[in-house]
Amino acid sequence: MSVSSRIKDAFVAGLILIAPLVITLYVLTILVNWSLQFINPIVAETRLVEYTANIELVAQVIAVSLIVAAITILGLMAQWSIGKHLFGNVGRTVNFIPLVSTIYRSVRQVATSLVDRDTGYESVVLVEYPREGLYSIGLVTSEGRRAIDDVTGEQAYSVFLPNSPNPTAGRLVMVPGSQIHETEMSVREGMRLIVTTGIGDDDESALDAYDLPAGEAGSEHEGVPGDE
Repeated sequence: MSVSSRIKDAFVAGLILIAPLVITLYVLTILVNWSLQFINPIVAETRLVEYTANIELVAQVIAVSLIVAAITILGLMAQWSIGKHLFGNVGRTVNFIPLVSTIYRSVRQVATSLVDRDTGYESVVLVEYPREGLYSIGLVTSEGRRAIDDVTGEQAYSVFLPNSPNPTAGRLVMVPGSQIHETEMSVREGMRLIVTTGIGDDDESALDAYDLPAGEAGSEHEGVPGDE
């Protein structure tokens, strides 16, 4: 192997190693700066800096702790009968406000689906879409409605077909049970496959940049799957 090829392979290996770290730090910086927009006003209004020997970082940590504690207390109250009644009235009141009710219900439904396992995706399946012979990854959300079963002539299921690499968008299809192909993938594995567009979806076969022998970093994925 020529010197230029070795240099190229070394650069690619270094890029693979550094790029995820840089992107992660960049995203974290954006999230921290966004969070400070809400934390700094609390620090200023409560004058926490005066009680932390003028150390702003300590004051910000205390403010975050207070916010987490307040959210936890609200969550505990929401689990009690009095809290359910109180917050239920608030939700019903919001539902009477045009436009606001649409946003509130959508955000509430998404938030509930993320934390409530009973409303999450049930399994990862394959559905022949958009035509016969091509299979799309789908997430079973629930059993179909009786009106849909009457049309299909059998038990149908609601299947969400997420887009790749952005699984937050996609389409909902009603698929008869006989046309659904079960898989042994977990929902987490299926989502990882969608987000990564199939690149490095197998944890067992994935190689870290440190594990690549010299000269193989740039040529590890030159073959086509299934050639072996």
